[in-house]
Amino acid sequence: MSVAAPPRICGARAVRLFLCGDVMIGRGVDQILPSPCPPMLYEEYVSSAEEYVCLAEAASGPIQRPVDFSYVWGDALDEFLAQAPDARIVNLETSVTRSETAEPKAINYRVSPQNAECLRAARIDCCALANNHVLDWGPSGLVETLDTLARLGVAFAGAGRTIDDAQRPAILDVPGKARIVVLSFALPDSGTPVDWAATRVSPGVNLLPDLSSESAARVCDLARSAARPGDILVVSIHWGPNWGYDVSSAQRQFAHRLIDEGGASILHGHSSHHPKGFEVYRNRLILYGCGDFLNDYEGISGYESFRGDLSLMYFADIDAASGELLRLRLIPMHLRRLRLERASSADAEWLAHTLDRECAPLGVRVHREPDGALAAFWRSE
Repeated sequence: MSVAAPPRICGARAVRLFLCGDVMIGRGVDQILPSPCPPMLYEEYVSSAEEYVCLAEAASGPIQRPVDFSYVWGDALDEFLAQAPDARIVNLETSVTRSETAEPKAINYRVSPQNAECLRAARIDCCALANNHVLDWGPSGLVETLDTLARLGVAFAGAGRTIDDAQRPAILDVPGKARIVVLSFALPDSGTPVDWAATRVSPGVNLLPDLSSESAARVCDLARSAARPGDILVVSIHWGPNWGYDVSSAQRQFAHRLIDEGGASILHGHSSHHPKGFEVYRNRLILYGCGDFLNDYEGISGYESFRGDLSLMYFADIDAASGELLRLRLIPMHLRRLRLERASSADAEWLAHTLDRECAPLGVRVHREPDGALAAFWRSE
């Protein structure tokens, strides 16, 4: 069957989801917002979060502080208005806390509860929390994160006061269309410490030990318990290394099983600092690595060939009746002065070429459209 464009006009029962990779609003980003945490860090080479702001300014020019809560989203806010998604789902990769109890690890991210208002500025509906930074400031920092998101009215999944809480799905209602059910998991290969796993008596994340058949069965059981017929099920997974385009056979088999047996509509994969290839399997979307969306890496050298300064906004139109992907549109963005700007024509073309190269072996082609957005094409099954 030849590769053809998906339907260009979606019916009234189509649900449009916005998805992205890691939203890292801690550390340097926190420092430019109105109410930052104390800047002290415990990293080997950097002792103050202010140094990350200085690196960004040295690379791109001064940042007038404090910025407002909408600043970091930049041109993405206009895209939200233009694309009008029914729900906005991100991987929030930071602790939201003023805790001073840093975990003994190489890097610790935190954003103050006051500055977490920036999530509301972008009308984020749901945060996946199962990742390797949500407990950077200890169990008390995680509890403060959960309390702050609840106060802001932002749904979350993947972390909690107990394992039952961490496994509980987030439920988003799209009136007249569908329910969106979000489950969130992390794997140790993403850097998530195994002792961060939530238990029946201690807070933590929803951690899978590996991509074994037993782990897949556990996820499928949770998925079948969480979603009912007619729901759109999003399984968000923090997995794999930060750099590299490889999609392992184990990841593909795991993802396929969650669709075949768990009924997942979308696999929302993240951890890589740059976008990776994606797949459409049985007309269901598998994002193996969405890349960072917001971070404070500007001005840091290393891994330049992966273009970690480029981000993508993923807009997926899902058939509410079947859970199948109707259309996928990607908007290229560029991180500059710790905010999102529209990518240049050359950068958008680079992303299109790179994604097309990585997606082709997975049965998907990516083309750049005249307006600069990227469109995905696949074999309909």
